Amino acid sequence: MNSIDDVPRSALKTFRFSDVDEFRNAIRGLNFEFTPFVRKISAEQTILALPGCDVNLTRAFPRVVDAQLVENCTAIGFTMDDLNVPIRFNGSQRARPVVVIGNGGAAYTTVEEVQRQIASVVFRPEVRDRGWPPTLSSFKIFEISTAGLQRLRGVVREVLAEASGPIPAAELLLKGAAMKESLLGAVDEAFATIVSTRWTLGPNDGRNFRIFQDIRALLSDDLSEPIYSDEIARKLGLSVRTMHDVVRRYRGMSLHRYLRLHRLWLVRRRLLAGADSVKAVALAYGFWHLSDFSRSYRDQFGETPSQTLGRGRGR
Repeated sequence: MNSIDDVPRSALKTFRFSDVDEFRNAIRGLNFEFTPFVRKISAEQTILALPGCDVNLTRAFPRVVDAQLVENCTAIGFTMDDLNVPIRFNGSQRARPVVVIGNGGAAYTTVEEVQRQIASVVFRPEVRDRGWPPTLSSFKIFEISTAGLQRLRGVVREVLAEASGPIPAAELLLKGAAMKESLLGAVDEAFATIVSTRWTLGPNDGRNFRIFQDIRALLSDDLSEPIYSDEIARKLGLSVRTMHDVVRRYRGMSLHRYLRLHRLWLVRRRLLAGADSVKAVALAYGFWHLSDFSRSYRDQFGETPSQTLGRGRGR
């Protein structure tokens, strides 16, 4: 398996993943955490590194994602497919032609219920002088025209197709710079077609997103501790109802269902790392009813915790 660190500049590489942790370790340019919905994945990532610009095309898998962009760059994201199950982005889920944008340090959360094909274009340094919508601590989402989205998709496909063939060394820098300009122009055109609509007010509301981030940070401090809704709400200065509504909006599921799923994946990672015992790891992550834990684990991953531990110790 090649490492993405091996990708030379101005080169296109494609990586395929069947292991969740291999995919996790391959992510670059983001502080990135995810919880899969499926026990096995089949993911693919194509990366094209151009001067001052990276193009990424990812065939992902059902999952929850929390991510934060690294500093001094601007990222543009959009889907490359048209499915009836839209991605839940920063708490909203609409089947519309959209583009998202974030500058260095901006964060986002998504819930992807089915396998999707997603493109991102990351410009370095941060784009400041083209009239693109400003962002602060979180990514923003905008509905655009269908033609604007198709133009973006078309330019990405053309750039990746051209870069997949041999490029003479003498042409490399010139072609790379021209490709970047074409991508910038396509993004300009997309933002010129923004549709004024009320539904984007929710996902672009920085206050609600900060509340969700505060809840997520508090819950992540120690997942082994029991979760009591009233105690969490008190620490955050929220009502229990508000807290549960915020979590359901951004996660698409109840607080307790998400935490249980997340904890199961954390247990699996510890077992694959060769933990001391199944019981010790289960208890460390709050699973006190061991027979119920084993049943949930087998339903989620298609094997028993002991089988996972055995594979971890055999590595």
